[in-house]
Amino acid sequence: MPDHPPAAAHILSFAQTLKGGGVERAMLRMADGWAKAGRRVTLVIGDSGGALAHEIPDGVEVHELGSTAYRALFGLPAIVRELAPDIVFCPGNHYTGAAFWLRARLGRACPPIVGKVSNALVRPDLRRGAGAGYRGWLRLHPRFLDAVVAMTPAMAGEAVGAMGLAPTQVHVIPNPPAQPIADAPPPALPDGRFLLGVGRLAPQKRWERLIAAMPRLRDPEVKLVILGEGEERETLQRLVERLGLENRVSMPGHAPDPLPAIERAAAVVLTSEFEGVPGVLREAIALGTPAIATDSSVAIHELIDSSARGTIVPPGDRARLVGALNYWLMPGRRRPEPRPETGPDPVRAYLDLFDTLAAQRGR
Repeated sequence: MPDHPPAAAHILSFAQTLKGGGVERAMLRMADGWAKAGRRVTLVIGDSGGALAHEIPDGVEVHELGSTAYRALFGLPAIVRELAPDIVFCPGNHYTGAAFWLRARLGRACPPIVGKVSNALVRPDLRRGAGAGYRGWLRLHPRFLDAVVAMTPAMAGEAVGAMGLAPTQVHVIPNPPAQPIADAPPPALPDGRFLLGVGRLAPQKRWERLIAAMPRLRDPEVKLVILGEGEERETLQRLVERLGLENRVSMPGHAPDPLPAIERAAAVVLTSEFEGVPGVLREAIALGTPAIATDSSVAIHELIDSSARGTIVPPGDRARLVGALNYWLMPGRRRPEPRPETGPDPVRAYLDLFDTLAAQRGR
């Protein structure tokens, strides 16, 4: 007797651009796994060009909207109505506005929507009015999301509290781990010791904190490499020049495969104001590279769970940041033991969730 087709045979996800964000990169990895599992996968992308374009998986359908503007995603209802996917995956907090619009336009005809929490939901950095508005917006999410995925247990707890969700609506599924890319061009790296930052050159990442720490390090020969691209490039470059660090700080752009750089780095550093579950920290810990990060997410303490793996510093505390950098740069400092990622297969866990929701809707 032939097997029945899966309830979520057709999965649709969407993104604004493929310029190099961690949310979009994780979405592409998952889409690859879903397609290899035999599912039909459709990606709706505002502009499918950019640094991650080469990571679009084989066998995945791409519908390009022709615009990088967020409002282009408000064309999703017409596409979903036409393609009739069994499930819609919203890959991060940034995109829940489009998910809200999709549900509002299609109503009961809308397939189940699964939303992933990609950034902190508790935002003390927001001013009073903006913070109140943000908290109110989060409380609307149970009205248009059928299920929420958090990448760690602590982030699941934050989602329950911030969104007012029942615990049964929140599922803990990590992103698929990064895999080496055999033919990826290596980034330009210095010969000696270097600190490494990986991420978008965006205000959230606060790379100026790390650049400003460089003149205060005990070892003036240590370099800094920041891999990523974004709207803050010119601002950060001006800071490098003002501090006279042109020979110590480099920003070579997006790296298709940052794993070799992470493995070689003296330490991986993240100075963000707020975060979700930073992939670069997961990768550093898996490879045995010291991790230094601001206390920018409840997940940071789950990742750096021991002083033997790295150091967590308060956001904006320049002295503590410099102290952590000098500690891990001390000659002879023992590096952490690698902690490879283990646990259930994230791709399979997502498919099980999608099948359950699609089957419930069918009934």
